[in-house]
Amino acid sequence: MGGIFKAYDIRGIYGDTLTDDLAYRIGRAFGTFLRPRTVVVGRDIRPHSVPLFEALSRGLTTQGADVIDLGLCSTPMSYHANGVLGADASIMITASHNPKQWNGFKLCREKAIPISGASGIADVERIAMANAFDAPAAKPGTIRKHDILKVYGEHVRTVAALKRPVKVAVDYANAMGIIEAEALRGVIEADCLFDTLDGSFPNHEANPLELETLHALQAKVREGSFDFGVAYDGDADRAGFIDETGAVIPMDMITALIAQSLLQTHKGAAIFYDLRSSWAVKEVIEENGGRPMMSRVGHAFIKQQMREADAVFAGELSGHYYFRDNFYAESSSMAVLYVANLVSASGKPLSDMIKPLRRYHASGEINSRVADTQAVLDRLLAAYPGGTVIRLDGVTVEFADWWFNVRASNTEPLIRLNLEAKTREMMESRRDELLAAIRT
Repeated sequence: MGGIFKAYDIRGIYGDTLTDDLAYRIGRAFGTFLRPRTVVVGRDIRPHSVPLFEALSRGLTTQGADVIDLGLCSTPMSYHANGVLGADASIMITASHNPKQWNGFKLCREKAIPISGASGIADVERIAMANAFDAPAAKPGTIRKHDILKVYGEHVRTVAALKRPVKVAVDYANAMGIIEAEALRGVIEADCLFDTLDGSFPNHEANPLELETLHALQAKVREGSFDFGVAYDGDADRAGFIDETGAVIPMDMITALIAQSLLQTHKGAAIFYDLRSSWAVKEVIEENGGRPMMSRVGHAFIKQQMREADAVFAGELSGHYYFRDNFYAESSSMAVLYVANLVSASGKPLSDMIKPLRRYHASGEINSRVADTQAVLDRLLAAYPGGTVIRLDGVTVEFADWWFNVRASNTEPLIRLNLEAKTREMMESRRDELLAAIRT
């Protein structure tokens, strides 16, 4: 695979690497590869999502598939529609948090099971690039519109259990969180920033992982009286959280909080956390009667592991929160509600609830460009003997008072380092020596 065909989705610059003609061929290739009868198709607010929808749908219907057109929606809504409508497949037209000139496709089988590079994207690429399609169907498929918002909203609100009113500041970044958060209407009092749909993203990129995009939300929270703040990414399958003081909450701490909330009613349940997460997440799951399970990074892997273990929830350091009750897929609105449930039931502010979870000191993810990723992994294993080695994704090595993970990027010649230690001094010294070893 190469170019716009990635490990987890298809993504490129509209009019350059991703054209309407290629979208048409991807539609035909998808129909040839999966032979679906019905395909749910949703799209984000980027202006070119409309011509891409038209071209993609023309390809799908040429192969005989009926398209269920969700129109503008969030990615979690498209997953829910796939499952609840009993469709054979779904495609979400979005480039998520990428800048405005980008667009792409997130592909799923039935029940919102993701299609990754290894499970179909490479096949779609091969068929599309070679024009190796099945013959056009004798009877082309149809296109019909369907509004999923009411059903999705009713589903999300079933998890609401607020003990008192909760007030939240929300940054929509002019993107699909505006529609995703409709599911919370009437349950949470929201004061919003950038709540006009605009695919040029005039205020900032829709990416809560980039801390500078959170500055406006932090300022709003500090000016008002809010329980917490929420920032959505471009297609609203990720959410970042701010406490009532305006401080950014690490996303693995939100995983621990939601686990606490869920385990009140799901004793003994399996809960996944990605291998970059703090030791505190595993500990909190255990302390609340759950079964902590470590997952690889990447939604396709996490969803598969969740299905195999019948896990109720999984959280990823990048702000993806997955729920068994949403077909093992993301729902940012459900994540917001579980945090609101906890805050409303506690007599303490959110910052006080997070404080006991900040047990260790993390480096954050640090990227290094290297010529040979495998050689680096081998070198680090030799340099750090005596720890517990986990080979779930790259290499994780755990010691009594610190751990590190190094893994190769799926798309670039990069090594990604995450580490955590019991003291800041130890974290910083181990970080520096690891980076020196990686970059030698």
